[in-house]
Amino acid sequence: MTPPPALSRRVLLTAAAALPLAATLRALPASAQTPATGRLPGLRIGTLKFGTLNWLVETIRAEGLDTRENLPIASVDFAGGQATTVALQAGDIDLIVSDWLWALRRRNDGEPLRFAPFSTALGAVMVAADGPVKSLADLKGRKLGVAGGALDKSWLLLRAYGRKLFGADLMEVAEPVFGAAPLVSEQLALGRVDAVLTFWPYAARLDARGFTRLVDMKEVVTGLGIDPVPPLVGYVWRNAIMAEKGASVAAFLRAAAAANRVLASSDAAWVRIRPLMQASDDAEFARLRDYYRAGIPGSFGEAERQSCARLFQVLAELGGAELVGPNPSFDRALFGPVGE
Repeated sequence: MTPPPALSRRVLLTAAAALPLAATLRALPASAQTPATGRLPGLRIGTLKFGTLNWLVETIRAEGLDTRENLPIASVDFAGGQATTVALQAGDIDLIVSDWLWALRRRNDGEPLRFAPFSTALGAVMVAADGPVKSLADLKGRKLGVAGGALDKSWLLLRAYGRKLFGADLMEVAEPVFGAAPLVSEQLALGRVDAVLTFWPYAARLDARGFTRLVDMKEVVTGLGIDPVPPLVGYVWRNAIMAEKGASVAAFLRAAAAANRVLASSDAAWVRIRPLMQASDDAEFARLRDYYRAGIPGSFGEAERQSCARLFQVLAELGGAELVGPNPSFDRALFGPVGE
């Protein structure tokens, strides 16, 4: 499969569509509105030092978008995603990037969280261009590296897609090898697995090394009858901060949308954040840029909420209580406008 275009009309339109993110920002209660001084309460953003959220935050700062919004932003770096979720729950930070399935389970457990889209970029199944695997059916009897564990969302969706496509569960007909994303990538490079299902930044890096996408997870989602493809990953914050920092959250989401429009159209903006991308060469840098651009979210409305609900049903069926909790419920309020 061909890599995402460096900059297509579709990507530019998607970037322009980031404007409807403002549709998630509604009138806030007086207590959460901008103070008379014009300076908003600061937001503490939990980030991974070389993660994609930091790419966006650095662009916000470089473009002066935080200043334009009168919003002080403090980045707090963590070693891993689990550390950011713990810090968010403890109230040590105000906002992180995580998947809505995690936020939904916390909400069902009595911990009200909120969500707004960060990226529609998903993972992919990557294979050697000259290897024996030319279709998902070719994975029967072969080793498939899976980034994450047995409850990884992309793995569950791929299993469901395999059932629909050729009537078999890849858990049973293939030999899944679970591991950290960098590890399974190297296993593919060394020929110890025949394919890998991995997150999009690692798929981009493999793409740059000459490996090819057997199937993109967006194709998997649409193949399951879920369209439009909803974002899985987004900004997550506690509803408890809305009284004090609701206007700050709204301002951050506006700044993030504006920064994404810059990243969608300006190659110079990418040169500026290249040190944060850990790209080993120009090809890897270009692939990371292009994959990110392809995942810039557009509008998030009723159609996307319905897609999230259908996706939840698929994941709950395969992941069970271990994934979605003992009392799974799709609480649409998680995705409600900021002002609600």
